[in-house]
Amino acid sequence: MWQDIKMLNAIANTLIGLAMLVLLAAGIWWIAQLPMFTLKEIRVQGEGQNEVRRVNPLTIRASALPRIKGNFFTTNLDTVRTAFESVPWVRKASVQREWPNQLVVNIEEYQPLGTWDDDGHLISTKGDIFIANMDEAEEDGKLPVFSGPAGSEKDVVARLADFKNWFGPLKLTPTEVNLSSRYAWSVKLDNGMEVQLGREKNSMTLHDRANRLVEIYPQLLERLQDRIESIDMRYANGLALKASGLAIDSVSALKKKTK
Repeated sequence: MWQDIKMLNAIANTLIGLAMLVLLAAGIWWIAQLPMFTLKEIRVQGEGQNEVRRVNPLTIRASALPRIKGNFFTTNLDTVRTAFESVPWVRKASVQREWPNQLVVNIEEYQPLGTWDDDGHLISTKGDIFIANMDEAEEDGKLPVFSGPAGSEKDVVARLADFKNWFGPLKLTPTEVNLSSRYAWSVKLDNGMEVQLGREKNSMTLHDRANRLVEIYPQLLERLQDRIESIDMRYANGLALKASGLAIDSVSALKKKTK
């Protein structure tokens, strides 16, 4: 082998090449460790045109920043993203480097729509369940109450918009929306009245029942004033109601209740 000049040249070239790669890597590593690349700023901003409203800078300093290691080149962006997504009110975070020593963190905050069940959870406008400070969530006013079986969150959120539209002609707004374990719907309105709408047999079932209530409600209000506590619309041709000091099984000749 030692007499094979071509092979010796090839080995020598290979060793030289490896040595140059090692030197290059060492040079890059040395440059990457220069003080100018030490992270000087982590800029947090809202996603798109949205401002960061509820994410607390003190919480970021306490829970997110201590988990960020390395400099401009060596810090792991996925680790940074995960650290910020663990902060209350952060739904989603994205991170990018900004030359030569900054990170930019774009944050999408949860937008609270209401409370979920009775366990202190909140539900967002996108149907996400999350935990955050309730006082902060209700700084713009008391939130509606939602409940339903696991996995029904987005359906319940979508139904709120329907209830607002359907009961809008009565100038009444939903304050509670409930989907029972049997998938029967009920809604409580801001006058304190609870409306039982039952199960959704087809796309028009709930809408038709709500419309019947809208049509007859002015007559009920005229007779019973603000005494109505609950109305059951799960009848084929009428309704049943409960008022303060009064219970009426039917407003018209009702047939068998459909549940």
